[in-house]
Amino acid sequence: MNRPTSRRTVLAAAIAAAAGAGAVASTAQAAAPSGTSSSSPAASLVDNRFWTTYSDWRSGAAEGTRAVAGRRAGLVISTPAGSTDYTDPHTGTTRTWEYATWTSPVHRSSVPATEVIASWNAQTPQGTWIQVELGGSYSDGTQTPWYVMGRWAAGDTDIRRTSVDDQTDGRSTIWTDTFSVDDAASGLRLVSYRLRLTLYRTPGTRLTPTVHRLGAMASDVPDRFTVPATAPGVTRELAVPRYSQNVHVGEYPEYDNGGEAWCSPTSSQMIIEYWGRRPTAEDLAWVKPGLADPQVCHAARQTFDYQYEGCGNWPFNAAYASTYRDMSAAVTRLGSLTELEALIGAGIPVITSQSFFKGELTGAGYGTSGHLMTVIGFTAEGDVIANDPASPDNDAVRHVYVRREWENIWLRTKRYDANGAVRGGTGGVCYVYWPALPTARQRLVLRSLGLL
Repeated sequence: MNRPTSRRTVLAAAIAAAAGAGAVASTAQAAAPSGTSSSSPAASLVDNRFWTTYSDWRSGAAEGTRAVAGRRAGLVISTPAGSTDYTDPHTGTTRTWEYATWTSPVHRSSVPATEVIASWNAQTPQGTWIQVELGGSYSDGTQTPWYVMGRWAAGDTDIRRTSVDDQTDGRSTIWTDTFSVDDAASGLRLVSYRLRLTLYRTPGTRLTPTVHRLGAMASDVPDRFTVPATAPGVTRELAVPRYSQNVHVGEYPEYDNGGEAWCSPTSSQMIIEYWGRRPTAEDLAWVKPGLADPQVCHAARQTFDYQYEGCGNWPFNAAYASTYRDMSAAVTRLGSLTELEALIGAGIPVITSQSFFKGELTGAGYGTSGHLMTVIGFTAEGDVIANDPASPDNDAVRHVYVRREWENIWLRTKRYDANGAVRGGTGGVCYVYWPALPTARQRLVLRSLGLL
């Protein structure tokens, strides 16, 4: 079971506080061209916008970067725009790096937003790393500062991947991986934004990161303790590997005290292997011999956020999944189990984030202020089949949870804890991982949700 740090607890509270009034509605329904935003009509809660194509990368403002065409387009360093010193706050080491930047066009969200979560897919060879920033316009015409949404590398030898705390302008705040309007009740919203990408490399080399996908999910999820029930629509179970985080309790305590808190990377590893990818023997050489499922230890290390001091940074998990061959990944919100069923029906499992007290989810046997699990299917009755990493061993990971209980726990933004105090909920946050070349059916569903 995940035991998040205080920063994630604060984020959950901020999610509840930031939720404004509005009707519950579905997210993206209508298909949209690749690279554009997608959302349903006026009552929508979510706007997704991702830059992925060659024309997308050519549309931004480049300083030292260039777009690369091909089967999978991307952005790389061409001629560095300059060099800079970076002192890693987690090691104290100062190094000089060459850099180049790309700034997206302004995206006007179809959903004036209380929250924005960025995510990205990139390859960062040793000697390279990237930084993602967000800057936007409020509904009153004023501007945010440029906020750092993450400093990221696939490994941890050049820099320590990190979120950045203490970012606020008194009107909005970055809570680990989420931009949040401080007082949603005031009516203030983020109406448009740009993303700025900085690519770094060791000076004097020809190394470069390659970024294949960059984007964000903007949302304005209403304040809600309950959500409307949906009717069952899909009966299917996907053959997703089963891994228990609890098998790893006490292992590598430097990564958030070991397996007890590894629900997110354990879930990520399940889906990565469902798609036929896994770390190599060389990747796993650092893991102590004899440990079960060493790839779960690897996933924990490769998703660890040294500022948050945990493995539950949502974009870092998606970025980790995308380091595998031809994999795409995004962080988004869904509006109903109907949308999740569409993904399952297309063969795409989903990692969901939820919180609940013991007894709210029949059969779980625990309560949590924040936990990730992998939805792999639906029974004929519509109940949710989930690989829940908070299980004693791998054989016990598969669970069937009551549809109505699970639906409400996942989609609400406010809840009561076991003592009757009001707490926050994630409002349908999930990670979606899929092959860079999806099937026609998968492409149709992903496009309908604004992920392509």
